Amino acid sequence: MKSRRGNRLGIVVGGGPAPGINGVISAATIEARERGWTVMGILDGFQHLMKGDITQTVGLDIVAVSRIHLTGGSILRTSRANPTKRPEDLKRVVGSLGRLGITHLLTIGGDDTCLTASQIAGAASGLRVAHVPKTIDNDVPLPEGVDTFGFQTARDVATTIVANLMEDAKTTNRWYLVEAMGRHAGHLALGIGKSAGATLTVIPEEFGDRPVTLKHIVDILFTSVLKRRVRGRRHGVAVLAEGLVERLGKRDLATVGVPPADEFGHFRLAEADLVGTLRDRLSERMKQCGWGSSVVAKVVGYELRSARPIPFDCEYVRDLGYAAIKLLGDPQLAGAAGNGAIVCIQGGRLRPILFSDAIGRDGRVAVRMVSIDTESYAVARSYMIRLEKADLANKTSLRKLAGACGMSPPRFTKRFGYLVR
Repeated sequence: MKSRRGNRLGIVVGGGPAPGINGVISAATIEARERGWTVMGILDGFQHLMKGDITQTVGLDIVAVSRIHLTGGSILRTSRANPTKRPEDLKRVVGSLGRLGITHLLTIGGDDTCLTASQIAGAASGLRVAHVPKTIDNDVPLPEGVDTFGFQTARDVATTIVANLMEDAKTTNRWYLVEAMGRHAGHLALGIGKSAGATLTVIPEEFGDRPVTLKHIVDILFTSVLKRRVRGRRHGVAVLAEGLVERLGKRDLATVGVPPADEFGHFRLAEADLVGTLRDRLSERMKQCGWGSSVVAKVVGYELRSARPIPFDCEYVRDLGYAAIKLLGDPQLAGAAGNGAIVCIQGGRLRPILFSDAIGRDGRVAVRMVSIDTESYAVARSYMIRLEKADLANKTSLRKLAGACGMSPPRFTKRFGYLVR
């Protein structure tokens, strides 16, 4: 269905970068222009609009965006400016959109940008709003099996990095501790570890509702190193989700040095020294046992966010950009979406998710965690080298493990038995 002329689309990108942003901008712009709409790109997220500044915009046409889908980053740039913290900022954003003549708004971002989009939709009468979810963390509450765009590219790039580190570890007889982005959930870390065949991967979901301590994580790593050594291998790579930091207690948080929160109240977990702290503690344990292998800390995150999208994401974001305009421009779909919706493609079809269905009673967008009761996680776990119940039940195995770190079997079981319960 072709829409009448006079519609003006505004496109804004919020949050951290993710591979494929430009593809969404491109597809949405092309389809909107084909419908006779004017398209305006809003620069630097909401940071200018919330100040009442409407000069930081750029007109978009088909020629300008026809090839940008192959590039990383965002031609509109992005920011974490949050207009929902103060009513006056949200009011200025709505007013700025009105002064720009925006009739349809497309936001591209993660859970925070989604929340912002929902509040704009509620505050701006007559404005149609659609949100395309974007995060390499893959933790937006889409239907099972539906990824956020950018996740697959981030996993692809990181898998190559980790695979190279695994070869280096083997060559140099050392261990690498690799921290992967993922503010809350372990999707990216698990995807990297499973794809690369890392020695083990540790994610927050495996701890359930229990608190996570640095001691517990170090014990998991130490017994993995120990088990490898007993098998004659002195190297390995462990992948850890940065979301583990969010589950630490106050004392451990102070130890890893969590910096101040951002505009949305989130701690900048990527700046916390999780793997550096774990490296130091694991190295000390290894020295106490007389082991000579070194441990190297590596953070993998920022180099993934603006990577050139792989073909999967290039195709996926074209679908999302087209579907966003279909949602905004079709009166039936727009009416069913009420005050706005998340653009979701499931089984090749547009399945809009109402903002009201994605936002919980706490006023925040729900987080999709890794389901550890699935076959997919069971496969990942079965290929990890970790201390298992069978290691303690087998007397020969237990004797070797205990002896390698200077303990008696009973003492070893008492010390590390909790890891397998």
